[in-house]
Amino acid sequence: MVVPPNARTPRPRASCVVAALATLLIAGCAAGPDFKTPPAPHVDRYTAKPLAAATASGGSGAAGGVQHFDAAGDVTADWWTLFHSAALDRLIRQALAHNPDLKAAQAALKAAHEDVLAQRGSYYPSVSASLSGSREKDPAGALAPVPSNNAYLYNLFTPQVSVSYTPDVFGLNRRSVESLKAQEQAVRFQMIAAYNTLTANVVVTAIQIASLQAQIDATRKLVDLNRHMLTILHYQLTGGLVSQQDVAAQQAQLAQAESALPDLVKQLSQQRNRMAVLAGRFPSQGVDADFTLASLHLPEQLPVSLPSKLVAQRPDIRQAQANLHAASAQVGVAAANRLPQIQLSADAGSTALAISKVFSPGTGFWNLTTSITAPIFEGGTLMHQERAAKANYTQAAAQYRSTVLSAFEDVADTLTALEQDAKGLQAAATAADAAKTSLDIAQRQVKDGYAAPLSLLNAEQAWQQAQISLVQAQANRYADSAALFQALGGGWWHRKDSTRDTHEK
Repeated sequence: MVVPPNARTPRPRASCVVAALATLLIAGCAAGPDFKTPPAPHVDRYTAKPLAAATASGGSGAAGGVQHFDAAGDVTADWWTLFHSAALDRLIRQALAHNPDLKAAQAALKAAHEDVLAQRGSYYPSVSASLSGSREKDPAGALAPVPSNNAYLYNLFTPQVSVSYTPDVFGLNRRSVESLKAQEQAVRFQMIAAYNTLTANVVVTAIQIASLQAQIDATRKLVDLNRHMLTILHYQLTGGLVSQQDVAAQQAQLAQAESALPDLVKQLSQQRNRMAVLAGRFPSQGVDADFTLASLHLPEQLPVSLPSKLVAQRPDIRQAQANLHAASAQVGVAAANRLPQIQLSADAGSTALAISKVFSPGTGFWNLTTSITAPIFEGGTLMHQERAAKANYTQAAAQYRSTVLSAFEDVADTLTALEQDAKGLQAAATAADAAKTSLDIAQRQVKDGYAAPLSLLNAEQAWQQAQISLVQAQANRYADSAALFQALGGGWWHRKDSTRDTHEK
């Protein structure tokens, strides 16, 4: 067939197809599923019943104010400052600077970040250089090649550069890096959780120290009162005014009051030791941890984050989400391992009999190699590894849902506790006021001669017992307020060191 001179010559279609296929292979999609962030739960509140706008009043005095729930409120990064305690702020700064658990979590994050950077190296060619030198002696008349000068004893020097590259055709490297990035994020949120736990533990420990010290003081007064009452009963027994049974009953009451004291002292010592360890110190070194409940301010405004935001705020949920992401990427890694792998390599160098001639003309060599390796039979290993990766993803998905449910349960329990704490403190305050009124009446009656001193001691004993219950109710309200801030995520998203993307470090 004659082609007209002005006709356009058709391009070979085969080359176009090959080029297109090569482009698709190099920039193709990675094997395995693309991870999608789980949606937020479709719930509009934490508790079964709608949350009240505010708690009941706990009465006057420490922890007696009304607490208002700020719907859709935000948690500040330094929420503990709402307790208005300089001593507490100082201890938290010490703990954040010296706590070994937090330092270990920070080191783990750095290691995870370096693992990501190390895996990213698989995106680039690998280049290595070598220099070998040898002295050889070949037998006379050997069939093997000898140098051009036919010497049988000679030196051989070979400098060489080798380059190898594995194109990420099916996304094996990309999925591996993706998995490590997700693991880094999991470690990051584990570190944030350690930070939140540490600060909450310092606050709660301080509250417990204040509560236990107040209970010890009241219990010691109870012991003194019971001893005084026992002395009076012994005196009345000699006069025949009371029976031996009355004396025995008072002895039992004194022993009961005394038995409560060692346990309280033990708990106080343990809490002081705990505070020292939280601050990164030995128990024998101690810390300045003398607190009173009256020195703490009860937070009056309590934020209650929207349920849809909790999954983004709780570090344990974010850690579970990162674990789910890593498991998803591992499915892609397992799938890519079942596909062919392409290896490109090149070597270039020089060989000479003298080190001074290694770069002389005629001594150079080079070679290019391309290889494709595809698994054909592995005894089912790769197939079962992919199935195991999918099962691990299913497990991670279930663990993620469990973590979300536990987080919502945690917030719901804390909100309920805060509502009931106020009622409990109100009842304890009412009982304490009634006991104080009874004590005042008994004091006037004894002064006017209308009652025996023993009735006054009974009234004092009832008042001290009411004081112990009041202290416990106050401590519960402080502690549950701190628990709410931790349950809502601790405000880490307002800290620059936590919000900065670790991949940019």
